[in-house]
Amino acid sequence: MLITQTPLRISLAGGGTDFADFYREHGGTVLSTAIDKYIFVIINERYDEKIYIDYSRKEIVDSIDEIEHDLVREAARITGMTNGFEIAMMADIPSEGSGLGSSSSVTVGLLNAFYHYLGVQPSAEQLAREACRIEIDILDRPIGRQDQYIAAYGGLRRFDFGGDRPGEVSTSAVDVARDDLRRLGSNLLLFFTSIVRKSSSILTEQKAKIVDSVGSLTAIRDLARQAEQATLEGRHEEIGEILLKNWELKKGLASGVSNPQIDEMMEIALANGATGGKISGAGGGGFLLCYVPREHQDRLRKALSAYREMPFMFEPFGSRVTFQQRRYTW
Repeated sequence: MLITQTPLRISLAGGGTDFADFYREHGGTVLSTAIDKYIFVIINERYDEKIYIDYSRKEIVDSIDEIEHDLVREAARITGMTNGFEIAMMADIPSEGSGLGSSSSVTVGLLNAFYHYLGVQPSAEQLAREACRIEIDILDRPIGRQDQYIAAYGGLRRFDFGGDRPGEVSTSAVDVARDDLRRLGSNLLLFFTSIVRKSSSILTEQKAKIVDSVGSLTAIRDLARQAEQATLEGRHEEIGEILLKNWELKKGLASGVSNPQIDEMMEIALANGATGGKISGAGGGGFLLCYVPREHQDRLRKALSAYREMPFMFEPFGSRVTFQQRRYTW
């Protein structure tokens, strides 16, 4: 038996510039961080040759090709799994529609679990690249590449997409002192909008409108680079302004990114101490991320008391095995 733990993420700026239709011509940049909320994948060897899969429903099948859960099926195919195992998936938050990259964290966690089960130790780059292959190339989902990479690498990182980069993606850790990182994280609050939605319709429209949105996406890309520089230089107060600018641009990328409830939440946040904020992920629901100086946080929490806050900290690690029990045949 083994267990993998794969982090979810929040994107500070740059989301949308990780679509190939944009970055192959204009180059994309995303500033993203893993957080201490996770997807857990548990895999165990079975005595028989069946495959058992436990998630929101249960599957019992005889072969990989019969698996209906598309991420499990494709991860099993890529890694070379055969019959005779049981796998279960659990999440710290709603596993779909959160805007925290849960689908890609599931994919990365599955790949990591399957590879280690087979005695292979994959690199973070391999996990991210193969997760992109599953979600984008095989399953044709209308998503970018940031979620798979941050789930695999962890930490606070800058991702650059396009140009002459091998594999189209390059990444670097944002090298700040631990105390500065803790100070930045302490000014970021997450509130659940109570709306869980499928992002596919928003992302499909956003992808279709990329040619018309080049100006906005270029500005969003540049905000990610500004956010990295502000973080490196300890100018954390600028992050709120960057979040807000990113949100205003993001709302123009597709219909449904915002709605009256989200607009009201943002207005309440800005009137009660937040200097900026945006919806994490594609939009339409999920979590509202706010930058709030600590002296105003109690006031904001009271103003948004109708919405559940999710406390979090930055997570330095990407997907990893947290438990492994080997069985030996004598």
